[in-house]
Amino acid sequence: MVKSGLCIGCGSCASTDPAADMRWNGYRQLEPAGPADWLDQPSADLAQRCPFSPVAIDEDMIASERYPLAPVVDARLGRVEACYVGHAAEPGFREHGSSGGLVSWVAAELLRTGEVDAVAHVIPVDPAGGGFFRFRLSRSVDELFEGAKSRYHPVELSGVFRHIRDRPGRYAIVGIPCFIKAVHLARRLEPVLASRITHTLGLFCGHMKSARFVESFAWQLGVPVEQVRAVDYRIKDERRPANWYRAHLTLANGQTASEDWWHLADGDWGAGFFQTEACNWCDDVVAETADISFGDAWVEPYSSDGRGTNVVAVRSPELAAMLQRGIADGRLALSAVDADFVANTQAAGFRHRREGLAYRLIWAARGPVRPVKRVVPSTSGIPLRRKLVYRTRWSIARWSHRLAWLAHRTGKPAIYTGWARTSLRLYGALTWSHGRLGQLFDRLLGKPARS
Repeated sequence: MVKSGLCIGCGSCASTDPAADMRWNGYRQLEPAGPADWLDQPSADLAQRCPFSPVAIDEDMIASERYPLAPVVDARLGRVEACYVGHAAEPGFREHGSSGGLVSWVAAELLRTGEVDAVAHVIPVDPAGGGFFRFRLSRSVDELFEGAKSRYHPVELSGVFRHIRDRPGRYAIVGIPCFIKAVHLARRLEPVLASRITHTLGLFCGHMKSARFVESFAWQLGVPVEQVRAVDYRIKDERRPANWYRAHLTLANGQTASEDWWHLADGDWGAGFFQTEACNWCDDVVAETADISFGDAWVEPYSSDGRGTNVVAVRSPELAAMLQRGIADGRLALSAVDADFVANTQAAGFRHRREGLAYRLIWAARGPVRPVKRVVPSTSGIPLRRKLVYRTRWSIARWSHRLAWLAHRTGKPAIYTGWARTSLRLYGALTWSHGRLGQLFDRLLGKPARS
């Protein structure tokens, strides 16, 4: 799986052997490490618990087992009880979060009502251990607030699984789609996890970044990465649109450095800088196997509201009832919407994970293990310009790791940043419909490509 680029670094496999763990590779991604007989020996157990394994059950089967009575079955969102757009009206939650505060609100409500004893979520940590974030089990609302906001950084679940096996209780886990899938696959294999992991909260996902993304921030903000003690990928400012991201670094001396993403050489999320290879083979945008999943409302008028707004797809009848009580009590400001509305807020992600994935399965799949997805490999109906967009993203993702590694090893950040700016200009020419280069591509290749 690792050699094939299909390991996302979730840590589920490493949690099964006391001698195994998750370690940083040269590209600042997490991957399993352990005894040779464990790493190299074929294992049906490991093959069935890995979220990208071609023999593990897919998202459709997991969802059909967990939500058999869901009234809506949508090809994009999966099985759904209800969908909403809005935010947490209860004070503190929206202000602390990157978006509308609903992830923290639901997690907190599960704790306050005694539905769970602890919530596994990601918190910032001292980078001396190798990363800026890790999973932690929180048992109070105050602890939950330490993990609010979005984290575009590798983390892994091995410690969470080990803790839950060793300590009885009821647990909720917050994670991106592939991590939530890994949770359900582990639950199928281990009755103790099935009984103790009672709730899953999913996050809509564009892709996973490597930890080198933080180093790129530091290079471009003119600060030594070894002096960085904390990173905030999305500083919230009510005076600015929600989608105007601003990177913010806190240094060891207490000083800070920040910059808007659009001024960075690699600040266009859709271009795929530092994207993990496994993300090329994902077809789940909205955490289809989670009891409830949350995203940003990237449509107007919500994307211009700097306070942040969530879209929500709820699959568990229990959590649907919880949201209804929150609305009735005035603690949540939510409006019901349909599946099309939610899917439209993530339109670019669905194009890349469906149309783009169908194309990548034709030409980019390689290695000893080939991915098996719900998307059928095809080039049918994909214009040439779209194909160039997908190939450019794939190339940017792959070469960003290599050139950033070289820049790090030589101490010459310009090796990476110079290449990144040139690559972003080429990507912009393919995806932007305005400007001379975009107009030239329009004339040569047809209609403008969407991002």
